[in-house]
Order: sequence, then structure tokens, then C-alpha cells
Amino acid sequence: MPAAHEKSDAAVEEKQDALSDDVLSQVSHAEGIGRDYELKCNLINRCFQEEIGFGRYQWQLFVITGLGWLADNLWLQGLAIVLPQVQQELNPVRVEYAVLAEFAGLIVGATTWGIMADLIGRRLSFNITLFLAGLFGLAAAGAPNFVTFCSLIACMGFGVGGNLPVDGALYLEHIPQSHQWTLTLLSVWWALGQLVASLISWGFIANYSCNPSIPSGQCAKSANMGWRYTLGALTLLMFICRFFVFDVQESSKFLVAQGRDEEAIKVLEHIARRNGRTITLKLEDLQAVPGDTTSKPIPNFFTSVRNAFSGMSLSHVRPLFSSRRLAINTTLIIVIWGLIGIAYPLFNAYLPLYLSAQGSASGSSSVSETYRNYSIISVLGIPGSLIACATVDYTRGTGRWLIGGRKLALAVSTVLTGLFLFLFTTSTTTAAVLGYSCASGLTQNAMYGVLYAYTPEVFPAPHRGTGDALCSALNRIGGLIAPLIKIATTPPGGSTSANTANGPVFVSAALFMVAAILTVLLPIEVSPRI
Repeated sequence: MPAAHEKSDAAVEEKQDALSDDVLSQVSHAEGIGRDYELKCNLINRCFQEEIGFGRYQWQLFVITGLGWLADNLWLQGLAIVLPQVQQELNPVRVEYAVLAEFAGLIVGATTWGIMADLIGRRLSFNITLFLAGLFGLAAAGAPNFVTFCSLIACMGFGVGGNLPVDGALYLEHIPQSHQWTLTLLSVWWALGQLVASLISWGFIANYSCNPSIPSGQCAKSANMGWRYTLGALTLLMFICRFFVFDVQESSKFLVAQGRDEEAIKVLEHIARRNGRTITLKLEDLQAVPGDTTSKPIPNFFTSVRNAFSGMSLSHVRPLFSSRRLAINTTLIIVIWGLIGIAYPLFNAYLPLYLSAQGSASGSSSVSETYRNYSIISVLGIPGSLIACATVDYTRGTGRWLIGGRKLALAVSTVLTGLFLFLFTTSTTTAAVLGYSCASGLTQNAMYGVLYAYTPEVFPAPHRGTGDALCSALNRIGGLIAPLIKIATTPPGGSTSANTANGPVFVSAALFMVAAILTVLLPIEVSPRI
């Protein structure tokens, strides 16, 4: 027996030696990862890299997680788009309260679902979040008054807020190292979310809305149906596709972290079959790793939820600060997320209002032209995601050329965003407003593409969902502050003029600049790893 055990250990160690480029060979045990979990993850990473590869299942997952990203920005931009029409029809005291309500829901959702992903699993959290968004999004589209509208928007935000932390962790843990660049490419779905929202607004709001000359409170619902038609239906459709049409498996790394090695092997075998492959990794290989190898029963839904709440503690938070270097990096990246959380919605959540105000100042106040320009800006955001992907990952492993890695790409795209927003405040013509808006749209999407790739990579895998949740939660808290700044810098009623629009935009630009400086100070530069 001892000889057999030594032979099994030797086999495991031999597999570990072949993984010199794996993430966990670069993160020490002191930085939040147990040795037994490290060894098992090395085996899983090798299985994905050498046997499963990047095939049909991964492309399917790319689409379905991308739909979650699309839904997140669809609702963020969708709310921004409908604010002028909501204000005209429902006549609120301050229309910004709708954005406050949305971000209140986003804060709770981001915190809850990111942590729940580490407790009840990626798959269950993954399926619940978009269903909640679709359900309450549909209800919000039929809201009879502003209070009801804000309440339903907050509930919708609770579902949407969990999309990005859960989707990123699930996708990252199902792809081989050689294709990790596609995590950055996922941000193209974020840009597509804005594009879909803008095209909807151009096609429906411009044609099925009250005349802008009608005073607030006198616009009939029947004449203002454009903003109600499709947003909730689209989100619910995404849930139907991802829950009933697409096949989403639980993360094998989450399963081994829970001591459910047998389920992890079944997941890997299932993914391999979908890709037309077979795997040589066996349950015995995982169980041969020194540590707790006791097989745990498969919990049902209600057991998972009960165990999650009964065992909730700081056990997934402390490892994020387990070493000085990791603690500094975790603190800085959370602060960066918070600053961008204020800066991004301070400009983008009110962009249609700013465009309308600048258009009025230059003699063009057509609703159709405002949403046409918004659509153009959205189109220009898509190349930003591709640029981010190229500058960070194009030459991964080839040795041909390298542009600074994630930190430099993130810092440059962030500082350029701030610069273009500063220039936006100096615009005196419609062409200048559109040009600087397009430029900032491109750099913002490049920035988010790198940020969403860097963040899950830099956290230890067992606590990745919690780390993402903390970042996302502070980002949403920043979004909650943005409407307060907008309220403080614009007159009652939420209306803007060319002059009053510059105040919040200037603050947004300054915050982007500060975030860029903090990015340079990050001590950890991630390399191709999972």
C-alpha cells in the first residue's frame, strides 16, 4: 500500500512539473490558495490545455456569457436612453432618482451574486441573475408611475448586478490558457449592449414618443410607448436562450474546491465530448493529491442555498489580503473600480441629455438626430474592445512583440478617456461633440475590456467570485454617487444646458485620470493564466 501511494503521488507530481506556465505556479500558497487545491487546479488546467482545447462548448459559452454582458450594458444604457421620455411622461421631481434606484439594486446584486458564486456555485448563480433582470425589466416597462418604475428598476438591478462577476468567473474557468485572450474579447458584448440599446432608441423612441414641446406630465402613455416595447423582452429572451437552449456546466474548479472531485471529472468529460475529445484525467488522479479527498454528496438547490447562508463568513475575503503584495493589489483594484464606477455613469448614464443639450446650443435639437448620434457613438465603441484584445493578447506566447501588458493598456485607455472628456467640455459645435464622444466611447470600451480581463485573473480561483463581487460592488456604489453629483450640478427637474452639462462631465474626466494613475501603481501584472 505505501508503495502504491508513493507511485500515485509521483504520478501527480510528474503532471505538475509539465505546467510551468500555469497560474498557480506563479501564486504562492501564502496568497490564498491551499496546496491540495493548487495541485488539482494544475491537473485541470493541463486537461483543458492539452486535451479539451477550445472548441464548440467554449464558443457556446462565449456567446452565452457575452449575452449577460450585453444585458448589463443594455439596461444601463437603456435607462439612460429613456430618461428624457420618462421625465416627460411621468413628471418626477428629479429624474436622476431612477438611476439612483438602479444602482441601489446593482450594489446589492453585485455583492450578493459574486459571493454566492463562491458558495452555491457559478452555474446556479449564473442562471438566476438574468432571469431576475428579465422578470423585473418586463414589469418596469409597464410601470404606471415614477415610484413604481424606480422600485422595479431597483429589483431589475439586483439581477443585472450579478451578471458580470458571475459570468467572468464561469467563463475564465472553462477555457484553456492558450485562449484566455477571449476573456478580453468578451467586452465586445458590452459594446454591443450599448449599440442594441441605441438602435432600439433610434427606431422606436424617435418615432413613438411625445413631441419634445409637450410639457412634462402632459405626455400620454399611449403616445409614448417607444421606450416600453423591447428592453424587458430582450432580457427575458436571453435568459430563455441561456437556460433552455445552451448547455452550461458548473465550474470544475469550484467543484474541487468544495471537495466534489467526482462531479468535477464528470463536468470535464462532458465538455470534452461536446468538443469531440476524450480526456485521460481520472478521479484517481485528483484523489491522489494529498489533502481532504472525502467525496461529498451532491446537494440539491435548497440544500445549496441553506448551506450557503449558514456558512457565510469572511473565509473568501481574508485570502484576498493574505500577503502584502496581494493586499495592496486588491485594495488598489477595488478603488479603481470605485472611481470608474462614479466616472462612467456620470457621463454615459446622461449622454442622451448631454447630446440634446449640446445640440440645442448649436441649433439642432431633433430627437431623431440625438439618437442617431448616440447610435454612431455606440458603433465606435466596438473597435475599442478589439483594440484592447490586440494590445493585451495578440502576441501571447509568440515572442514577436509586446505592448506593455494589461497594466499599461489599462492605464493608457483610461487616461485617454479622461482626456477626450475634458475636450468634450470645450466643444462648441455638433461635430466636435460627436467626435469627442466617439473617441471617448472607443477608449472606454478598450478600458473595460482590459479591466474585466485583469480583475478575475489576479484573484486566487477559490475566491475569485468574492473578489469580483467586491470590485463590482464598489463600482456600483460609485454609480450611486454619480446621480448625486448630477443633481448637485444641474437645476431642478434634471434638465441640462450646454453649460450645466460640463460640470458633471468635468468631474467624470478628472476621476478617469486619477484611476489611470492608480493603475500604474498596481504591483501585480498578470500573465497568460487561469
